[in-house]
Amino acid sequence: MRADYHVHTEFSDDSDYAMEKVIQDSIAMGLDEICFTDHVDYGIKKDWDEPGKMIYRKGSPGEPDEMPLANVHYPSYYETFKEMWALYHDKIELKLGLEFGMQAHTIEKYEKLFARFPFDFIILSVHEVEDKEFWTQDFQRGRTQKEYNERYYEELLYLVENYHNYSVLGHMDLITRYDKAGTYSFEKLKPILTKILKTVIADGKGIEVNTSSYRYGLSDLTPSRDILKLYWELGGQMITIGSDSHKPEHLGRFINETKQELKALGFKKFCTFDKMQPIFHQL
Repeated sequence: MRADYHVHTEFSDDSDYAMEKVIQDSIAMGLDEICFTDHVDYGIKKDWDEPGKMIYRKGSPGEPDEMPLANVHYPSYYETFKEMWALYHDKIELKLGLEFGMQAHTIEKYEKLFARFPFDFIILSVHEVEDKEFWTQDFQRGRTQKEYNERYYEELLYLVENYHNYSVLGHMDLITRYDKAGTYSFEKLKPILTKILKTVIADGKGIEVNTSSYRYGLSDLTPSRDILKLYWELGGQMITIGSDSHKPEHLGRFINETKQELKALGFKKFCTFDKMQPIFHQL
């Protein structure tokens, strides 16, 4: 069973990978199942039907000069998914999800969004805190390494204690990817990581292994082997594997390698989801 449970399409503002092409490529490479998890980042991005002017960012190489800082166009996303399911469901399992880039002050908006559509799967991620993004260093700027790492995990702890309509935590130690000072001590973070993981497990939720660590050239998995080992020791079993693909060259990558890593840590199974319920498969 090969499943990619973190897949972006043209409905994410940082991808132009057409949903149908994602499906066709997934079938060609022998994937059994994929889940679409396009971006929603309330606080720094706007909904298409939100009052007021759309916000734009400068286009990256290969993009138009200006790109909208926009969340998924939800009606089009859902209608396109249904059309694609009708065309391809006999060739590959297709699941409907979103990646919720949450912050403490945006919880109410996600509660309303979750109620609008029949999701199979939701990733809870933290891409920014206090509306300050990590990849730009806006969040880290003016803070010590200790301060921004602790603040990131404090936000994550608050979210898992106060929001429950999700399936797994996405790239749980994302702050490490953008930490120019190097990897912060696991032992110093272990108390708050333990609180987060115990809360996740008690709530019947899981965590993902995000295989993008390979393409970013990181020295560890995402989340780290130490975090995964702690999750296992605390009784965590619910794991999904996702490429975090935005381009064809990302899709389905490093899934087999990740399965071997999980086996080495003691895990026996991984999960897919249907209507927000986990389905366990042998690694």
